[in-house]
Amino acid sequence: MVPQQTGSRKRKAPAESSSQGSAADAEGPLLPKKQKRPATRRSLVHYLKDREVGALGGAWLSGSKGELPGYAVQKLPELLRERELALGTLNKVFASQWLNARQVVCGTKCNTLFVVDVHSGQITRIPLMRDRGPWLARAQPSCGIHAIELSPSKTLLATGGENPNSLAVYQLPTLDPVCLGDRNGHKDWIFTIAWMSDTVVVSGSRDGTVALWQMDPDMFNGSISWQNDAGLPVYTHIRPRDMETIPRSSTSPSNHKVRALAFSGKNQELGAVSLDGYFHLWKARSTLSRLLSIRLPYCRDNVCLTYCEELSLYAVGSQSHVSFLDPRQGHQNIRPLCSRDGGMGVRSLSFYQYIITVGTGHGSLLFYDIRAQKFLEERASGSPDSCPGPSGRKLKLTCGRGWLNHDDLWVNYFGRIDDFPNALYTHCYNWPEMKLFVAGGPLPSGLHGNYAGLWS
Repeated sequence: MVPQQTGSRKRKAPAESSSQGSAADAEGPLLPKKQKRPATRRSLVHYLKDREVGALGGAWLSGSKGELPGYAVQKLPELLRERELALGTLNKVFASQWLNARQVVCGTKCNTLFVVDVHSGQITRIPLMRDRGPWLARAQPSCGIHAIELSPSKTLLATGGENPNSLAVYQLPTLDPVCLGDRNGHKDWIFTIAWMSDTVVVSGSRDGTVALWQMDPDMFNGSISWQNDAGLPVYTHIRPRDMETIPRSSTSPSNHKVRALAFSGKNQELGAVSLDGYFHLWKARSTLSRLLSIRLPYCRDNVCLTYCEELSLYAVGSQSHVSFLDPRQGHQNIRPLCSRDGGMGVRSLSFYQYIITVGTGHGSLLFYDIRAQKFLEERASGSPDSCPGPSGRKLKLTCGRGWLNHDDLWVNYFGRIDDFPNALYTHCYNWPEMKLFVAGGPLPSGLHGNYAGLWS
């Protein structure tokens, strides 16, 4: 396990951008104030007690995600309580996914892929795959693993390789290496990944390209030997089946970096967000065919994207807003929501039913009801047997201190400010267990630190 270290934080400066787990292209001066953790409020206590003794039985959980009734989905966030997880000296968690009921796989800015046991806190590092040509796999500072995605059947995991330009695919649950996309692929860091099926995955890169990779089922059905004579893992090196370039805007032609992807299985379409402030839609089959490009209403720091199948709706996170897009509608009837969280930016997004969870650069989680077009609110105090109504205060979960490295940069450039909030670069739900994993690190790009917490 990585040794635990302690540290502290305090204010703000240049920002490091990340999507559902991603990193740094947008930087700027930021001056938020330290916020105290709001007093916790409890509701649905009786519901939780009933659930513990099985009063609700299996009716609460069905399907792969464990579908919850809409009422419970609305009430669950304010019942969540944080338990911080120690990550030692790892630097900034950019990506995460649940592997099972107690293990989460994470990727960091320091190019570490690891699995954390949320019960014991034990950390296991996963070896990264290396390019066929060693000259291609030189370490690239300030990069890291920006994306981790599981295939629809949860049998494969896609992420970055030792060379952050390459796509690495592992088999689950063993995490044995399957293949590495390092031939004729991206020329710059992979920022985002989306699965189209169990054998087709798409990656988006800082070089402005989107690559479609197809895997031969023989790679992971036992037909290939996974070890050489020395007992070292052997994996296939593959090249993209199709690669397309994001159109360059006339206003920012050099900033067409692909920042986030989201796939619609129902429509077989791929949404992409680029840092020049555009949303692009591609028809995704065996190749990619671009359908349209839309100028986003908020153009700064568009770094995360998620899709809701039920509503056929894309959500894009920017510096201060979440914008909603339905490419089939000529007009938008869902107004953008403003995080109003110190201008620190929306760093991670996820949909579940009609609730969207927003992770901010200021260390807080917000919850927005699409149907009501408003944030979930805290409950007013009431007697244990009553059902208190809304208090009028936005429900906000504020994450803990994490760990911050007190290095020379912190001393010389940040004036030893000791309470930098953590940007929440990634979060992921385990709905059957009603748990939420949240992780990140200090927002200023030069600072070294981390945060991880289990909310349950």
